[in-house]
Amino acid sequence: MSIEFTDQNFDDEVLKGDLPVLVDFWAPWCGPCQMMGPIVDALAEEVKDVKIGKLNVDENPEKASEFGIMSVPTLKVYKGGKEIKEMTGVQSKDSLKEALKDL
Repeated sequence: MSIEFTDQNFDDEVLKGDLPVLVDFWAPWCGPCQMMGPIVDALAEEVKDVKIGKLNVDENPEKASEFGIMSVPTLKVYKGGKEIKEMTGVQSKDSLKEALKDL
């Protein structure tokens, strides 16, 4: 199961952690986000060397604004506290795995 990121835990869980992190910025009203959710959860079960989670942009507007989230779903990969990749729209599990390899 993926982790729930919030405005409160984002810095500790994502920016200060030792592992690379995939963050799915999503909203409950977003149809494509609803398609993306199970893919992210399945990926979290399979990939153990990357922290994988979701941030609800409606409930956590501070981080969504700070990172310039203009459309959802947006997926960002962080390593060493820095954003290294960004993908917008629904992604396949295979494309996400490809984005996470060699981290």
